[in-house]
Amino acid sequence: MAMSLGENTGSDIPRAEINVTPLADVMLVLLIIFMITAPLMSHKIKVDLPRADPNTKPVPIEVPPIDLAVEPDGTLYWNDSLISDAIFSAKLRAEASNTPQPELDIRADKTTPYRIIWKVMQEAKDAGMVHIGFITHGKGKNGSTP
Repeated sequence: MAMSLGENTGSDIPRAEINVTPLADVMLVLLIIFMITAPLMSHKIKVDLPRADPNTKPVPIEVPPIDLAVEPDGTLYWNDSLISDAIFSAKLRAEASNTPQPELDIRADKTTPYRIIWKVMQEAKDAGMVHIGFITHGKGKNGSTP
């Protein structure tokens, strides 16, 4: 910081002035850096990108859901067919590898213990199933359950 005593040497009040030379040096260095790096930011490889037709709409692939019924004793029914635990795990792994993956809809009696339903959901998760849903009975028109 430069200090000058001013025109009047009789006063002993110093005046402070900011030295802008280092600021100008830094700005010039930044300007040079940006001038060098700006051309490098442009893409050198030209790619002919395909054009999308705005009139065509993607057709969703409909995959029927898997209906899994769970009895209170732990008996499983895959799309209304009795299935053992070993075959259930194998079928889950096979369906989980499909693209798109079907939804697993679980239907359980209200007296089925939660630990059985949890076990089924855990097996489905371990197999790689992502979409798991529950089938319930909703209220009818008059507010009663069917």
